[in-house]
Amino acid sequence: MGLLSKKDSKLILDPLADNNPITIQVLGICSALAITAQLKASIVMALSVIFVLGMGNVVISLMRNIIPSKIRIIVQLVVVAALVIIVDQVLKAFAYSLSKQLSVFIGLIITNCIIMGRFEAFALGNGPWRSFLDGIGNALGYGVILIIVGFFRELLGSGTLLGFKVLGDPIEKTGLYSIGYENNGFMLLSPMALIVVGIIIWVQRSRNKALIEEN
Repeated sequence: MGLLSKKDSKLILDPLADNNPITIQVLGICSALAITAQLKASIVMALSVIFVLGMGNVVISLMRNIIPSKIRIIVQLVVVAALVIIVDQVLKAFAYSLSKQLSVFIGLIITNCIIMGRFEAFALGNGPWRSFLDGIGNALGYGVILIIVGFFRELLGSGTLLGFKVLGDPIEKTGLYSIGYENNGFMLLSPMALIVVGIIIWVQRSRNKALIEEN
């Protein structure tokens, strides 16, 4: 038997495709629109949510039997706020410029509906191990979409990836720019992120007829 049972494996694999929190559940759209103009910011946001959701699910699961139902939302907000503060301080210590670029959006992880949704729907009713897997799976599903959107927006909007010029130099007219290629500035605007997410949803659902029938 492997490390994970088939049932546990689904907790990680399902959110990557058939139950993706962004493309299927339509959650966490705000950050997908706001911070994906650069791939580096998308990766950092994805890693931040993986940490917060993975650890948050474990903490809420461990406390689930002692949290009074009337104040469970407050307790959940305190837990996620504490984890977000840790992420924010680490970024300020080791990646200050990126921390300034992400600005308030790191803080807004506190109100990310994916996180609160998994606390309510899963962590409050399951043990720490399965809650951890559920948190990691949903955060990975969220992160994959952010990285895909960030990849295409930076590549087509700036001609770079992670700040490196991959299509050539637009000033010296090298690479693709030597044959007349121009960066698409619209890709750096938030509405284009919504269009890219829409294309991903269309591709995903066209490949999975079951999703089309369900919706």
